[in-house]
Amino acid sequence: MSPAIREARIQELAIAQAAYDKSPSDADAIIWLGRRTAYLGEYQKAIDIFTEGVKKHPKDARMLRHRGHRWITLRQFDRAIADLTKAAELERGKKDEIEPDGLPNDRNIPLTTLQSNIWYHLGLAHYLRGEFDQALAAYRTCMELSKNPDGVVSASHWLYMTLRRLGRPEEAERVLEPISSDMEVIENAAYHKLLLMYRGEIAPEEFAGEDPSSVDGATILYGVGNWHLYNGQAERARPVFERVTSGKQWASFGFIAAESDLHRLQ
Repeated sequence: MSPAIREARIQELAIAQAAYDKSPSDADAIIWLGRRTAYLGEYQKAIDIFTEGVKKHPKDARMLRHRGHRWITLRQFDRAIADLTKAAELERGKKDEIEPDGLPNDRNIPLTTLQSNIWYHLGLAHYLRGEFDQALAAYRTCMELSKNPDGVVSASHWLYMTLRRLGRPEEAERVLEPISSDMEVIENAAYHKLLLMYRGEIAPEEFAGEDPSSVDGATILYGVGNWHLYNGQAERARPVFERVTSGKQWASFGFIAAESDLHRLQ
């Protein structure tokens, strides 16, 4: 990150630390301390903070949701699945709630919910393990909980790819039916572009210049490589995945997915 962004995040962490020091048992203080710590790349330390939160608030699904996310970052997929499955159980039957943004978008509009994030990350953890049937079930639930264009395109992207990896192209095509170029997408432009590519409205070659050292670049390039893979062109997928993992976005989902698929290809 740039020095200016890093300094801003350090200041935000200091505020979160002060709130925690004042009320170390407060659930929100624990969550924000963990989130702000993770935003500076201290993922194991963030997990330790969320683990403290789980002990203090064992029935608060938010602790497990955020710890599960960071287990994915550290490639501990089994632990992520355990946490996110438990979080889903704790939320069963409850009213969903908007999840505040730690890194707000340009419009400062929170776009995700607690339950949609639980199922999104649970689907991702299964996907990264190659457990596509379980990923499919999770992403279908995530889709049901997605109420805005950003949620729809992010869930649709992983749902489409999962169905393609399962060899179910007709079902995958149905996922694309509600997708259009004029959707008002605020955050997830990379997923939106990939869905338009899957629809045939953008050629894969148009993404050749994407920078793997940006989050969107890693995301798009992974989608392109995966498109080659499930279309029976593993020899074209491999160099794209390698390009993603040559970049700097080690914590991005596109990077982790490319890394996982390279491992399976080898």
